[in-house]
Amino acid sequence: MVFVIDSHIAGISGDMLLCSLVDIGADKNKIIQGITSSEKFLEGSTIKKIDFTKTKKHGINSTTLVLEIEENTQERKGVDIKQAITKSLEYLTISEKGKKFAEACIDTLIISESKIHGVSPESVHFHEASSIDTLVDILGVTIAADDLSLFDEEILSMPVCVGGGTVSFSHGTMTNPASAILEIFKNSSLEICGSNVKSELTTPTGACILVNLSNTPIEYYPTMKIEEIGYGAGEKNFDEFANVLKIVRGIKKTDLKEDSVIVLETNIDDVSGEILGNLIEKLMKVGAKDAFISHGITKKGRPSNLVSVLCDDDTIDEITHTLFSETGTLGIRITRSNRIVLPRTIKEIKINIDGKSFDVKYKVSTVNNKSSFKIEFDDLKEISGILNKPIKEIESLIRKEIVREDIKFE
Repeated sequence: MVFVIDSHIAGISGDMLLCSLVDIGADKNKIIQGITSSEKFLEGSTIKKIDFTKTKKHGINSTTLVLEIEENTQERKGVDIKQAITKSLEYLTISEKGKKFAEACIDTLIISESKIHGVSPESVHFHEASSIDTLVDILGVTIAADDLSLFDEEILSMPVCVGGGTVSFSHGTMTNPASAILEIFKNSSLEICGSNVKSELTTPTGACILVNLSNTPIEYYPTMKIEEIGYGAGEKNFDEFANVLKIVRGIKKTDLKEDSVIVLETNIDDVSGEILGNLIEKLMKVGAKDAFISHGITKKGRPSNLVSVLCDDDTIDEITHTLFSETGTLGIRITRSNRIVLPRTIKEIKINIDGKSFDVKYKVSTVNNKSSFKIEFDDLKEISGILNKPIKEIESLIRKEIVREDIKFE
């Protein structure tokens, strides 16, 4: 099963995501009971009414959250809301994946504010996010996602619309998206986009929930059989579009998996082959998924080498630093590329060769219900050196043993 979160037009908020999950089938009574039982953990807040009802946005039948609250405070520390969420998770019957998700959401929100204001996470004060709304959104989505077994499924995210214009809040007026939104998405793989709508379409709470729910951006829907569609309505109304978040659940029509990678490229024409060979080793050590060099001709008939590196957001800084320091290049091109990969798992087998025992890893991939495997080359290299035997001979021996032991290849 695969879920597509489509916030490409209307953006996302915590209540829109919660409502879309209810609309697609999450048990609303379980969510309401869980939220109301957690009210006691956030002093100074009272939920007077909570319900999910049907509404229409530009003719789209969708679910909306009816929430009436009473607040006796205008400001709270982020750690106070985190503590309330943690106590709620202990009180409720939530899966371990759900607990980790909810805690990660509030941590993301706190850390983003901490970085923006240059204070410790323990000192962060919430203004706009100080309301019990934040607890309702994070806890509600957690309960709903648990009910739908969402944490065990593949979750894809379309580019997230943040709107445009300016936004005014406790720290004054600034261009939209606000700093918190940018900080939250900076540390994820998800992509954002603006629009000519002069309004905030994505909230910090919605952003922090989304980046912890999905880390797989897509530009277009995968090939899939549609099972269900959920529409979660936002509070605002716009003339240009229906302010609803759309979630689509379906079955992918392929064994293949879609993800994205960052591609770094630079042209090098003034370093030796030895340096380039060493460069690939260094790039792999600092986290590159792959690195390769292509030969070509540039302006004025000058021979050149194109260095290409595949990586992700977590390793881009160290890899670009390595490229600059090792090659002396003055610029690096950066693009994001979607790719299709086979599902794969890493297995390990204990092998006895010439009276010696070795642990060997091998990668199993599957397509069209047929499996194949590839032995980890570093293991082959190590065993070859220890036994002083050719790698091809070692590989043949190990392949026979894997086929004998693993039922997939019999």
